[in-house]
Amino acid sequence: MSAPLSQAAIFRPRSGLLARLIDWIIRHPRMFVFLMVLPITLWLGIVYIGALLALLLQSFFAIDEFSGVIVHEFTLKTYGELLRPYNLDIILRTVCMAGAVTLAAAVLAFPIAYFAARYAKGKWKALFYIGVMLPLWSSYLVKVYAWKLVLAKEGILNWVFAKLHLTWLLEAVLAIPVIGGNSLSVSYLGTFLVFLYIWLPYMIIPVQAALERVSQDLTEAAADLGATPRQSFRLVLFPLALPGVVAGSIFTFSLTLGDYIVPQIVGNSRLFIGQAVYTQQGTAGNIPLAAAFTVVPIVIMGIYLWGARKMGAFDAL
Repeated sequence: MSAPLSQAAIFRPRSGLLARLIDWIIRHPRMFVFLMVLPITLWLGIVYIGALLALLLQSFFAIDEFSGVIVHEFTLKTYGELLRPYNLDIILRTVCMAGAVTLAAAVLAFPIAYFAARYAKGKWKALFYIGVMLPLWSSYLVKVYAWKLVLAKEGILNWVFAKLHLTWLLEAVLAIPVIGGNSLSVSYLGTFLVFLYIWLPYMIIPVQAALERVSQDLTEAAADLGATPRQSFRLVLFPLALPGVVAGSIFTFSLTLGDYIVPQIVGNSRLFIGQAVYTQQGTAGNIPLAAAFTVVPIVIMGIYLWGARKMGAFDAL
């Protein structure tokens, strides 16, 4: 049977406008993909991007200091309030915490991901994925409140330090200015530990995926040329895995930057950006200032994503 006859036998034309339209869509893969993506694109564009644009518009309004009513006139006064020392401290505190969590997550995730990429095989690799993903299966609030109990002055961590006769060490750490406090549960150090635990899986997976693509022959070739293990890591392995690290940092940095639940439960009374948005929108009723605070992480992440794209991070997602 010739090719045209065989195709005719397989794709018999159907009667009816709807049937012909379906046949035409199937024969044009690009149109088929476009129609499949169109609903979610419309939803994203109308609901998500539309909400962001409305929020951005609100940030150019201001609130009347006497009446508390929003004045719907274009002004940059609200953005000027972000430069006040109190609000600027909130922004710097949040960015520093996000940067510290991201850096620590990268340091911890790299050896774990390297072991999984190089040595874990078969059931051990499956066990690795289960171990990494298992914390993500439990409730976010349950994990945070569990850490609140662990880090409390009467918690299990203090009990372990007491049993090891290392209470003096914990007290010395808590006595450090800025990061310390009465206990880990009301300190920046405790907030940092909880952030690190919650977002660490989002760093491990991209780094492991990037290391999987690095051929072991490259490190072996570097060793054959006389490179030490440290030189092989610094000059071969780490540069090739760096896009995965940057990709993971997108998750850890952005999620820490916008989180308001962890600092609300674990930490002292000083606000982060997420808490400032929640407070200004709810308790204070200052919607323009809340919107301006929301624009800050959007701008920061926009710059961060631009730099990550330049480093090829999206290739490791």
